[in-house]
Amino acid sequence: MNNSAQLLARVIQLFLIPALGGGLILAACLYLYLSPKLPSVETLKTVKLQTPLRVYSQDLKLIGEFGEKRRTPIEFEQIPLLFVQSILAAEDDAFYQHIGVDFKGLLRAGFELASTGHIKSGGSTITMQLARNFFLTREQSFVRKFNEILLALRIEDELSKDEIFTLYSNKIYLGNRAYGIEAAALTYYGKSIAALDLPQLAMIAGLPKAPSTFNPIINPERAISRRNWILGRMLKLNFITPVQHEEAIKSIVTALYHGPLIDYNAPYAAEEARVQALNQLGPSAYTQGYAVITTINSELQLKADQALRNGLRAYDWRHGYRGPEAHIDNPERWRNTLVKTPVIGNLLPAIVTAVGDDGLSIITQYRDDGILAKEHKNISTLRKYISENRRSAPVKILGDIFSPGDLIRIHYNDEGTPLLSQLPQAQAALVSLKPDTGAITAITGGFDFYQSHFNRVYQAQRQPGSNFKPFIYTGALEQGLTPASIINDAPVVFDGTSSERAWRPENSSGQFYGPTRLREALYRSRNLVSIRVLRRIGINTAIDSIAKFGFDKSALPRNLSLALGSHALTPIEIAVGYATFANGGYKIEPYLVERIERLDGEVVFQANNPIVCRNCEPAEQSLSAKDDARHDATNRTLVKPTIEDGTNTADTEILDNIKPLDDNATTNTRSEQPAAHAVRPNARQIIEPRVAYLIDSMLKDVIRRGTGVKARALKRADIAGKTGTTNGPRDAWFSGYNPNLVTTVWLGFDDNKLLGRKEFGGSAALPIWMDYMAVALAGSEAKFHPQPEGLVSVKINPTNGRLANANSTNAIFELFREENVPTQFDQNSSPALYRSKAAPLPEDIF
Repeated sequence: MNNSAQLLARVIQLFLIPALGGGLILAACLYLYLSPKLPSVETLKTVKLQTPLRVYSQDLKLIGEFGEKRRTPIEFEQIPLLFVQSILAAEDDAFYQHIGVDFKGLLRAGFELASTGHIKSGGSTITMQLARNFFLTREQSFVRKFNEILLALRIEDELSKDEIFTLYSNKIYLGNRAYGIEAAALTYYGKSIAALDLPQLAMIAGLPKAPSTFNPIINPERAISRRNWILGRMLKLNFITPVQHEEAIKSIVTALYHGPLIDYNAPYAAEEARVQALNQLGPSAYTQGYAVITTINSELQLKADQALRNGLRAYDWRHGYRGPEAHIDNPERWRNTLVKTPVIGNLLPAIVTAVGDDGLSIITQYRDDGILAKEHKNISTLRKYISENRRSAPVKILGDIFSPGDLIRIHYNDEGTPLLSQLPQAQAALVSLKPDTGAITAITGGFDFYQSHFNRVYQAQRQPGSNFKPFIYTGALEQGLTPASIINDAPVVFDGTSSERAWRPENSSGQFYGPTRLREALYRSRNLVSIRVLRRIGINTAIDSIAKFGFDKSALPRNLSLALGSHALTPIEIAVGYATFANGGYKIEPYLVERIERLDGEVVFQANNPIVCRNCEPAEQSLSAKDDARHDATNRTLVKPTIEDGTNTADTEILDNIKPLDDNATTNTRSEQPAAHAVRPNARQIIEPRVAYLIDSMLKDVIRRGTGVKARALKRADIAGKTGTTNGPRDAWFSGYNPNLVTTVWLGFDDNKLLGRKEFGGSAALPIWMDYMAVALAGSEAKFHPQPEGLVSVKINPTNGRLANANSTNAIFELFREENVPTQFDQNSSPALYRSKAAPLPEDIF
């Protein structure tokens, strides 16, 4: 025995001690070689985790999120104790005892690997994993492992345990694009980490090891196995009681995929804000956690979406039912088809399972017992589509159209009853903004963003038709015409060239009405009067006047078709033009992004658009084109908020309580109110106040007694607007406003198909406008601009526009600029209606 002991001692002396010494020398050499090359741990103290771009409404509702990584960093105090214990049990139960490297844990991991072929408890500490996640690759090598150990030791020397755990919890990847535990909780359970129960916390704690393998959505059985192992470890470590453990392991998987936790999904607005943020900030916009606060009012945006969809469905349905979307013969494929068919514009896919005399039996993704009862209007009055102008007689036998296996669309009414529907083929756009500031309150660029990303508010260039006439009439008033000026509504022919046919413009009714007052011609939308007005004032003069509204002067056609709105424009351009009518003659610029903030609340961009200031001196109000260009540049430049001298402070209420900031001030908490610029540049007055008042008065008559008379149902005296319909018709418009809000609606087909001969701006676009404005203006008192000095109200004969005399029996009051009051009195001789089929233009009555 002594000889054996001596022999063992000699073996140790000869082999083990030199091996240990060699190992120490090798470790020392590696340390001396690798240590200078290691990254500084100091960076962890100021680390900026990749956090997505988030877009908010003005009332701070999340309306969009963009970025490859979903992450919501949280503080240690926000992490539930049970989750801390779950991670410790799963990854590193000695975390609060070791110095960054758990040598026992390394030996245990090595033993598990040797005995089972798998490592359950992990050989790396949380600190080592943090070092690897921040500084190193996942390369399996001794050098990388040694670097990991060295960095872990340094991290422990620089940071507290709670700081390390917080960084780890916010950094780790947990599957489904979720980085960090808060993002994982929102992704898998749709709620904050603080709201999860024990089984859910343990499920998330099992993800760091293998996010795909233990994903509870795609691998629920393996996820449960991992979760229960963690719960067993927690019991063993006395983190939970046997009762808690028993209840937790019985829990079923409740994880489902949840997209970004959006308060209200406004994708058209969010996408436009994303583009603007990207232009301002570059690619870092997606990773640095910027918050984009828009001018969108979430309640009005909701109503805008609803109004547009309701209006499109109503237009589509009155032209007939086109039939099922598809037919699936095999009932075994029905469920899978429903899962794969997306909901579009709140229209749910459904499959017909039976056709009976009392209606249709249907299934949806969510229920198996749906009934589309025949007594409901959408079934009882069902007609088949034949063309844009024709429908079939009411369908009496449902089996002639439907059969089991048909894929159809339904929507639910306010009572929760399912109704037959179909995807509209037409499209529409709505944009609403504040006329005094240009702030966009609602924007909907189509029926459904996920069906078509094309934002028709900004991108659809369409002929506005009569919606453009107010800009022509404004130029006429500036040139001395009055609302009482008499213009002949009579046919006229323009000779064509050898390659073109003669142009014979008509009114929508096909009739002509002879001498007509300018006011009446506008509210009745008389085309021939508009053409004669444009010819009277001259095309160049008209274009100069129109260009003041912001339209591209070089693109405007230099011919008389301009009077009928032949130049294609976008809805946002039209809405901005109408804002000038609504605000009393000022030129504003539309904007969607109010400000952009960093994660810490520092404002890096603040909108600086001109606003209306009615109490400013005229010299202050008038800005040159050069000034406009400067303001446009400012609006699109990354800025730190400052106060500028010599700008508007008079109408501070217009700015929604914008507060001043010192030059170096920043905001630390996100606020609903704009964070910077107590003052903004003054908007230019581009229309003389009296002319602005007159055109506004004429546009109010469009609703009182003209083509927009349906809007009288809103029972407001302060609204004005104009319909628009193009040849075909192919486009339907309505633009209207009161002094607080301007809204433009367009409806048509993307491919310019015909809408149907009975469709007009007043029948297709106006109902959408009314539906939206009924909510947007609800609860607000009627508001009117004061009548400017220099306007007088005079009694005239409406037939000839002359001053009324004692014998006039049909006299009405009309507004005039003082210098334009008629001088001739009515002689009781009214010209007969001019109804000639063709009239030579030079001899027209003016």
